[in-house]
Amino acid sequence: MSGWVVVFRKELTDHARDGRSLRTALVGSLLGPAFCAALFLLMASWANDVKPPRVLVVGGDAAPSLVSFLRRAGADVQPAPADYERLVREGKEPAALVVGPDFAGDFSRGVPAHVRLLNDATNQKQMKSVLKLRRMLERYGQEIGALRLVARGVDPRLAAAVAVDDVDLASSQKRAAQILSMIPLFLMLAAFLGGMYAAIDAMAGERERGSLEPLLLTPARLPELVVGKWLAVVTLGLASLLITAAGFYFALPHLRLEDLGVRASFDLDQAASILLAYLPLLCFSAALQLCLSTFARSFKEAQSFVQILVLAPTLPGMFLMLSPVLPAPWLFVVPFFGQEMLATQIIRGDPASWTSLCLAVGGAVALTVLGLALTARLLRDERIVFGR
Repeated sequence: MSGWVVVFRKELTDHARDGRSLRTALVGSLLGPAFCAALFLLMASWANDVKPPRVLVVGGDAAPSLVSFLRRAGADVQPAPADYERLVREGKEPAALVVGPDFAGDFSRGVPAHVRLLNDATNQKQMKSVLKLRRMLERYGQEIGALRLVARGVDPRLAAAVAVDDVDLASSQKRAAQILSMIPLFLMLAAFLGGMYAAIDAMAGERERGSLEPLLLTPARLPELVVGKWLAVVTLGLASLLITAAGFYFALPHLRLEDLGVRASFDLDQAASILLAYLPLLCFSAALQLCLSTFARSFKEAQSFVQILVLAPTLPGMFLMLSPVLPAPWLFVVPFFGQEMLATQIIRGDPASWTSLCLAVGGAVALTVLGLALTARLLRDERIVFGR
């Protein structure tokens, strides 16, 4: 039997003995699908919320036409109590509309009549009602302005020099991809974190336990030892990635995404394509984690090194969200960026070119080989093996 196969089986056996940690890592892979499912359900409930906006009106007698318009528009208009500011500040009421004493005079003279809309901008739960009320007030102002122009014999359309008709050319799949943009992020995190503690234990853990020196004295050659440990980390990371992908595959059909105006799907073809795109990244992540764990002098130090790298899978998604860029060919060579763009294209339904795929795979494979070679070189250093 080849040396790397023996080391591979030995590593899997060691990790299987710590069943609780292994189960925790694998079950934790379902947190991403569970979080996304809860978020999508919450967004769907907000979209289905047809509750009329409630507003407390102060001085409504001075603006009877405004109050009547709000009621016709569907608002729940109530007279304001004396402590209306406290109720809005504490979140017990969404908003209060204060009509000033000069409203009627300004309104009759044809000058802008001022009202105050009191709300708490930090109360996200009530902001939907506030936005509805603001749109109602704007519509009331536009209607009154149009009536004043008609009364003076002026066509209200003269005030609108340009009429813009928005035409959305985005397909339903692309709109769905905007909502499902978190799936590639959680899949990337699963690929990166699934074998993280296995990589730390395979090098820094063995070094602390004093079992690394005897392992190096076995007939297995150093490259075989490194490859065996690396394959064990890749296997656990792949298991985590498969569990996360399966969670999304089974959860999405049961979510009410139609309430958000999209018809989203995450079928087997898409899941398989994303898994194939992420497999080279998984290999690179395992090699990088092994290398850092070999360089560290203790398990805790390796943890601190590797945990800093958790930012790496999240940075591409944040960068592409804040500053969208065209998929330039050189970006596909960069790990995490290339896989993020490939996964986004797959979910959007855009065909991924073979050139992009080859660049992403080639960049990850080259860095994987470099990481494994550096790990083997570190293990030849006595200060690494025997240093405490």
